[in-house]
Amino acid sequence: MITLEYKGVSETLQQEWLQILRDNTDVLERAQAGEQKYADSLGWLDTDEWADEAYVRRIEEIAAEVRANASAFVLIGVGGSNNAARSVIEALRKDGETEIIYAGNTLSPNALNRMLASLEGKDFYIDCIAKNFETLEPGSSFRILRRALKKRYGSDYAKHVICTGTKGSSLEAICDAHGYTFLEFPLNIGGRYTAISNVGLLPMACAGIDIREVVRGARTMQEFLRTAPAENNTAYCYAALRNLYYRHGWKIEMLSSFEPQFRNFYYWWTQLFAESEGKDGKGIFPVTGEFTEQLHSIGQYIQDGENMIFETFLNVEAQQDTLVIEKDEVEDFFDYLTGKDFYDINKAAYEATLQAHSTKFPCNVITIGALDAYHFGELFWFFQFACYLSCGIMGVDPFDQPGVEAYKVRMFEALGK
Repeated sequence: MITLEYKGVSETLQQEWLQILRDNTDVLERAQAGEQKYADSLGWLDTDEWADEAYVRRIEEIAAEVRANASAFVLIGVGGSNNAARSVIEALRKDGETEIIYAGNTLSPNALNRMLASLEGKDFYIDCIAKNFETLEPGSSFRILRRALKKRYGSDYAKHVICTGTKGSSLEAICDAHGYTFLEFPLNIGGRYTAISNVGLLPMACAGIDIREVVRGARTMQEFLRTAPAENNTAYCYAALRNLYYRHGWKIEMLSSFEPQFRNFYYWWTQLFAESEGKDGKGIFPVTGEFTEQLHSIGQYIQDGENMIFETFLNVEAQQDTLVIEKDEVEDFFDYLTGKDFYDINKAAYEATLQAHSTKFPCNVITIGALDAYHFGELFWFFQFACYLSCGIMGVDPFDQPGVEAYKVRMFEALGK
């Protein structure tokens, strides 16, 4: 189970945090029950609604077909249609599994040509994921990838096309007209909350990820957080800490880890909080730190720059790998490392960084048991619920994103739509 600690928080701030916990128990209780005013956005709140046995079995059947008949699977999607699956796949994928290629998340001709070149000579399937099939990036990539499939398979290309869209949408109509496989994009979930649904689970399954473990982790976290009281509810405590720091001028949250396997998870987390919380002139700005690498760049600013950042560390309890540094005949002045495991060296760097940073600003530590499919499921549900609660305490709608549309109006006008 996920645990939460905090460092660098004065006694005065701790008392204020406890007061925030007491003052906002109604926010927790409404979220645990599921608020009627957000009913059209809470499909993720009960994992079984979109990831019960029937859904999981259907996903596994499609994934088995893909893995049996293709060496590559193209995930066409941007933002919430891409980030959750990619975070798990790139962290846990193993050699020899179906290659996952990403499209529909850029308009760069160079990037798109490189993507198409990577498919040359390969058998592949595509999955166009779009809740609103008006988004330019996936729509344009879908067109060029259909052309690539026709070039490879001729009139049989439709067998290699999967679409994940809302029922009644133009994307479903296209599937009906051309014989593409159609999966439902939950109408009552916004894109950034769709990890535990057809949207996130099919690409994971095609990559060989045990999606039953992902779902089990999410369900376990759901069962705990939807019943735990305020003082024991880790998501609520984290949400209250975020709002405490925000009120005292720490308006940037850095999610940091010493495991590069979280690199793509950062994208998912950043979208979740930026799009949910950043509105009405409010919100904590989410950034990320990939350590130890970025300690040699932004580490200087973190330690000595303006004091406007607080930090949340992702920590993994179980040791995943081992690599011991052996004695070397070259006098390189690193003999103090002889016999030490990189696992312990990395942990020493983490603990030193936590100690150093928490002397300047507050630091949270979120610890998971292991870096595996089950714990990714836990993380998805934990952060989704925490985001819901944090927005409730801050007083903003967790589920809309009106600001995202501002550039689209101008872009479509320029393109003549």
